[in-house]
Formats: sequence, C-alpha cells, structure tokens
Amino acid sequence: MGHMKAIILAGGLGTRLAPITDKIPKALVPMGSRTLTEEVLSILGHYGIHDIMLSIAHKKDQIKEKFGPAGKRGKGNIAYIKEDQPLGTAGPLIILNKQGKPIQETFFMVNGDNLFDVDLKAMLDFHRKKKGIATIALSMVKNAKEYGVAVLDGDKIIRFIEKPQQPPSEYINSGYYLLEPEVFGLLKGKERGMMEKDVFPQLAGQGKLYGFRSDGIWFDTGTLERYEKAKREWKFQR
Repeated sequence: MGHMKAIILAGGLGTRLAPITDKIPKALVPMGSRTLTEEVLSILGHYGIHDIMLSIAHKKDQIKEKFGPAGKRGKGNIAYIKEDQPLGTAGPLIILNKQGKPIQETFFMVNGDNLFDVDLKAMLDFHRKKKGIATIALSMVKNAKEYGVAVLDGDKIIRFIEKPQQPPSEYINSGYYLLEPEVFGLLKGKERGMMEKDVFPQLAGQGKLYGFRSDGIWFDTGTLERYEKAKREWKFQR
C-alpha cells in the first residue's frame, strides 16, 4: 500500500462508558490485554500503515504517557494532534489547516472507538478506481435502525439517514474513511466542524462521496453494552 498516513480520532469523552472512563480516557479502555487504541493500531499496522497521527483531547496526557513522545516508533512514526477543547470530528483537519500542515496525499481517518475487520487494501483500490474525494467503509449490520444508514446510488453515497424506522439499506457508516487532500479546503476558516455534517454532505452533493461495502465484523464500543459485546467477540489477532 506504500507509505500512508492515518489519523485516529482518540479525543472522545467516553461518558457512556462510565464508570470505566471516570479515570481513564476512552482511548485507553482495555480490550483483553491491550487498549482500544492498540487494537485500532493493530488493524492499520496489518496493512502496513504505521505513520499515525493520534488526535487527542480529553485526558490527553494519559494517552501521551501510554504511547510515548512523538517521533519514530518501530516500523513507523507517531504524532499528536492536540485539541485543548473538543472541535468535532473534523477537529484534527481544522488544526492541521491552522498549522499550515494539511496532509498532501490520500490518507485514512478512523474513529478510535470502532473496531472493524475491513480489507483496507481493497478499500484503497476501490477509492482510487472511483476517483472520489472521500470513501466511507460501510458495515452491513442487522440492526441498521440504530445507526446512520447510507442511501446509495450504485457506489455513490447520496446521504445518510439517522436511525430510520425503515432503513433504506443495511449499510451504515463504520467510522473508517479514506480522504483526499481536497477535504482540507472544505474546512478552511472553520473553528470547529463535523465530518458527518460539514464535509460528507458537501461531497455527496458533488457526487464525490463513495461507499465501500464490507461484511467484515464491526464493533462500535460507544456504550457499555456494545463494549462488553466487543470484548467477548472481537477476534482481530493476525
């Protein structure tokens, strides 16, 4: 896959995982012998993605203590994008814009609380073939009405419907994205922003947002019930 960067969104408050997150950030919630963030790093690392930018906010000092100072790390590199206050899911891109350091090539962005056994190489091949600006990995779930469901026209995402009573498909936003540098332009001048509200709808309107369907096992660990299920069933050990 060549040398690729990935941003992991690891700044969430994790309030729905209390009391586990009363003293630790959601990024460091245990998953067996490792942390949630280490599991996400394992998924990326399996595909040769080792140049990682951790976007951190809540209890960020604990995360830095766990993963050590920025710089070379084994096969790759770790950097931190620090939010002093939550700026939304597009926060790291807004900060990189302000620093004059937007990423200049195709990159991954991953929600740090989602575990997904998705073929990232196949996703990248799909993304390059479609020539869009963003590709969202779509997970097929049975209980789609509990999530944001993709409305598709072929492989193009037209929009998402949040928690629909009658889902138009079984495919939901997994929180795994491939993005082109053009996304930074959509956030210029913004102080805060959401990928789901400020970026993806614009790209969908331009016909430049695609959905990569995957039936790989996916877990959202955002609630105690879902977290316990992930602890029991997550098996990404390659």
